[in-house]
Amino acid sequence: MRIVSGIQPTGNLHLGNYLGAIRNWVAMQEQISAEGGECLYFLADMHAISMPHTPADLTSNTREMVAALVACGIDPERSILFNQAQVPQHAELQWLLNGTARMGWLNRMTQWKDKAGKNREGASVALFTYPVLQAADVLLYQATHVPVGDDQKQHLELARDIAQKFNNDFCAEDAPLFTLPAPYIPPEAARIMSLRDGGAKMSKSDPSDMSRINMTDDADTIMQKVKKAKTDPEPLPSEKAGLEGRAEAKNLVSVYAALAGTSVDAVLAEFGGEGFGKFKPALGELLVEKLAPINQRFVELRRDTAALDAILKAGSEKARALAIPTLERTYTALGLVRG
Repeated sequence: MRIVSGIQPTGNLHLGNYLGAIRNWVAMQEQISAEGGECLYFLADMHAISMPHTPADLTSNTREMVAALVACGIDPERSILFNQAQVPQHAELQWLLNGTARMGWLNRMTQWKDKAGKNREGASVALFTYPVLQAADVLLYQATHVPVGDDQKQHLELARDIAQKFNNDFCAEDAPLFTLPAPYIPPEAARIMSLRDGGAKMSKSDPSDMSRINMTDDADTIMQKVKKAKTDPEPLPSEKAGLEGRAEAKNLVSVYAALAGTSVDAVLAEFGGEGFGKFKPALGELLVEKLAPINQRFVELRRDTAALDAILKAGSEKARALAIPTLERTYTALGLVRG
């Protein structure tokens, strides 16, 4: 099994990033490496330029994301951790696959419609062809599996369509070039909502810093944010059904369950009937306990840019070694002459 997954380098990493994605990457690393497989995790910095961005921020955010991944448990010795920009085979393969991808396929992509909005004429070509680069990201490494959530299923289906059409058009029936990656369904990721609005996802773009728990927050800040988190006056119910219609209460209980590695029902069995005056301090203490070691390691790593660059350089060298054979076979299959 070879798993490939990417994440865009964004700044101000928060609890939602950790519980929603990064923690699952660590779990996959443990499981897949124990089974003799490989995990390739990359920072999708080339995807990031499909939208307006500040170059200096992209550089710092890429390093910050590496620090966060390592602090959370990604081991560069057990997983291949790299950024796209250091593996130019991603962009090369995307161009080669552009001849196989179809405009109609890309026009139907939900993410294109959402991000381009009404001003499609003003959107970048990179945003339109973003899914072809995503296909190249996984086909380049002959990935057998790709972790997918609901928002990425369409992209994996497109990658499979591109791979299948290329194999049909340019390869012998008994010698396909590309592996068709299967979806890998990780354990259900916790969907973490804003501390100020239980109907909105926790996000770095929220203007209020009180809406999120940042990976850089110290213990006092975490306790203060939890204490001031929006709630309602009712005590916690004893059963999960009692959280319906109580978005903020449901969010805080879900955070506790995710951090404690237990179920919402188990949390309510312990705290049902109690008010938030008792639950919030318990949640704050649990957050501090779980995040403090990660926070300390993250802050240390973030300062050492040379070490972060070395991690990316080493990972990129390993990734290129895996990528080059597939790329060369693709050139050959297309009849392109290489010196």
